[in-house]
Amino acid sequence: MSKRKFSLQLDYLPKLPKNKKVGIGCIGTGFIMADCHLVAYRNAGFNPVAIAGRNVERTREVAARHNIRGVYETYQELLCDRRVEVVDIAVPPDVQLEVVEEVVKHKDHVRGILAQKPLGVDYQQAKRIVQLARRAGITLAVNQNMRYDQSVRACKCLLDRGDLGTPVLATIDMRAIPHWMPWQQRQGWVTLRIMSIHHLDTFRYWLGDPVRVFASVRPDPRTKFRHSDGICLYILEFAGGVRASACDDVWTGPAREGAESDIGIHWRVEGTDGMARGTIGWPSYPDRTPSTLDFTTKRQPGYWFQPRWNEVWFPDAFVGPMAQLLCALEDDTEPEISGKDNLKTMALVDACYLSAKQHRAVKISEITRGRPEKH
Repeated sequence: MSKRKFSLQLDYLPKLPKNKKVGIGCIGTGFIMADCHLVAYRNAGFNPVAIAGRNVERTREVAARHNIRGVYETYQELLCDRRVEVVDIAVPPDVQLEVVEEVVKHKDHVRGILAQKPLGVDYQQAKRIVQLARRAGITLAVNQNMRYDQSVRACKCLLDRGDLGTPVLATIDMRAIPHWMPWQQRQGWVTLRIMSIHHLDTFRYWLGDPVRVFASVRPDPRTKFRHSDGICLYILEFAGGVRASACDDVWTGPAREGAESDIGIHWRVEGTDGMARGTIGWPSYPDRTPSTLDFTTKRQPGYWFQPRWNEVWFPDAFVGPMAQLLCALEDDTEPEISGKDNLKTMALVDACYLSAKQHRAVKISEITRGRPEKH
């Protein structure tokens, strides 16, 4: 059988809603909102109708750039705009709870919330946010946007249709230098809750929920404010035997101090019937660098298949989380990135912190039940 006869039709793009005119109110005017969310929404034909931020001049600038007519000095004023049916929240995690507390007061016209990750500062705060939305009858989704990176989604398609067989091992190796936000200094944490949360959620997306995790961390020599979780390594154990591991290296050597750089993100999934490997294009932003996927399978022996696409994670994949929320509202279903589901990712992150602190493997149930084991 020739290479051409093997299907390369991978389900790597998000499902879009039939009704794209639902009014979206945007809270926050930082990079993620201005350069990712709103760019993606306009390209998809979504309908942002109002925006509010901390600095009204910045808010007007972003509104003009993206042709948003409703400009508000405070998010409380925005929430009174009855055109807003979905609220898109992009604020620091330690502010998110108080914003949601205000949003749920407008349940008469607000039907959905897309909250930024991390969903609050820890699992307990995330649980509170989920409870608030549920009691108000508002559908809550969380912007775990790496699930909508094109290579991550294509790998999920391979796993779902059995091209890789039973998963055996998955790895992610990140060597990249993020731009840390000023608000992280007051949190006292860096990589696990901001960068690793993407990879932990991706492992859950690919493989299901792990039973336990072992994590080891050390400070990043470049980041000057006090923190523990700079460079992070962790291993996830799943009940069925599959294992996953990641190295999240935000140092990558003295790449900004005079040495040459070696930056990139590589992932790999091995199964009993095939293997997939890929790269994530994000570290090259603002250059448009699509993520990549190569895979091989026993179903078509002797080939490495290399499907490619033009879409990129930043900003194109940011269509996905909002599209999933709009589809859930349209179909009266729970989003695949629901707040309830995201509690499992938040618990996994907290388990990593506890593991690193106590130098032991931690069961995820210790976090969800609120009863850490004694050692």
